[in-house]
Amino acid sequence: MTARPAINRFPKPSLYSKPATFGSYFRSVCAALCLLALLAVPLSSWAVEPGNAPQRIISMSPSITEFLFELGVGDRVVGVTNFCKYPPEACARTKIGSLLHPSIERWITLNPDLVIHQATSHTLKNNAVNLHIRTLAVEMQTLEQIYESLHKMGKALHIEDRAKELIHRLKSGIDAYRQKLKGHAPKSTLLILGDSNEPGRSLYAVGPSSFLGELLELAGGKNIVTDTIAPYPKINKEYIIQQSPQVIIEAGPAMNMTAEEKAARLKEWRRFSTIRAVSENNIHFISADYILIPGPRLLSILDDFARALHPEVFGPSNETSSTGGQG
Repeated sequence: MTARPAINRFPKPSLYSKPATFGSYFRSVCAALCLLALLAVPLSSWAVEPGNAPQRIISMSPSITEFLFELGVGDRVVGVTNFCKYPPEACARTKIGSLLHPSIERWITLNPDLVIHQATSHTLKNNAVNLHIRTLAVEMQTLEQIYESLHKMGKALHIEDRAKELIHRLKSGIDAYRQKLKGHAPKSTLLILGDSNEPGRSLYAVGPSSFLGELLELAGGKNIVTDTIAPYPKINKEYIIQQSPQVIIEAGPAMNMTAEEKAARLKEWRRFSTIRAVSENNIHFISADYILIPGPRLLSILDDFARALHPEVFGPSNETSSTGGQG
């Protein structure tokens, strides 16, 4: 029999009073009353037993939410974060705040039998401990971690076959790009996370230890940022000039620029004409809400990168803003 991933059991819950305004006092009293009502019922009647599949799930990140819906268990999701916008059905679920500031009152009201969260969310896990709610921790910083997390969710939710099929689909899609790029030399590339249009903005690159760094390599790029373990290190223009990448990609949810904004950004880059990507007009701006989410739309990110890097193989870039540079 296949072992199920550990879903944590927790000790007796506790409440902490927080003196403040009348509004916060009222909310605290309501939360306490709700919790006492829940505790008046035997634990087995509201928390999932080991042999049963969770039916009331709270998702604590957009990537987890997207995978749950992709796996066909969106009907079991009762709560999501304020940042979970996809698929559209997820927007109809109860918003439970953010990863750093979850609404404990809403947790209690939703009566979840499982909270799925990123493994680094220690404060969130402590909140769940106090409420006697089980959790499942997942990591999604690399492709291998994503596959492993899908395995864990599949086992915990009793949908192992669906999880295996999704993993196979993602790996097969990636392999298709790998096959098409055989015989094509990788291009030295700088991938910047574009979250601002300010001329004096800080520049954060994608490092090799992140899932975006892996996708960049799979798309036929050779990351110029190599000597760091940081997933998204801060860099300066001097470093870019020294490395002189063949391609520069600025990507992020905020990169959907107007024609005037794009022209201003390109004008800023032209100050550094010794950079090969600048002199060869090979700078790309990719705007997509999924670009920073390690979820089921990984292949869309891979396609965006591949078209920017190797249009001779995959066709012209379908980015919303681009210089139209050729490879």
